[in-house]
Amino acid sequence: MKILIADDSRVMRQIVTRTLRQAGFSGHDLVEAADGRQAHDLTISEKPDLVLSDWNMPEMTGIEVLRALRAGGVNVPFGFVTSEGTDEMKQMAEQAGALFLITKPFTAETFADVLGPILG
Repeated sequence: MKILIADDSRVMRQIVTRTLRQAGFSGHDLVEAADGRQAHDLTISEKPDLVLSDWNMPEMTGIEVLRALRAGGVNVPFGFVTSEGTDEMKQMAEQAGALFLITKPFTAETFADVLGPILG
């Protein structure tokens, strides 16, 4: 499987990658995006099986990326890994078609619980 990790923080992309491994999801092909525009474009070109996106990024926010993908007919499984997780954000994410919203700080157990059904 191919997983796109979108976050404007290089360190956070590394933490997400490490947490995926700790949760038992090693061996996947990982693609990284450093901003929302890159996340959108790489989702189109790389066709990942899952997108893990930050909410607040330059160029396009994560919710803008998700909405643009859905508007373009791209129905890739999409979820947020973000520092904020207000009820309003969760509702916006769900309405836009996100499968989940994981808030930082997160654990390998959280990743295993949330991503297990998606990544098998």
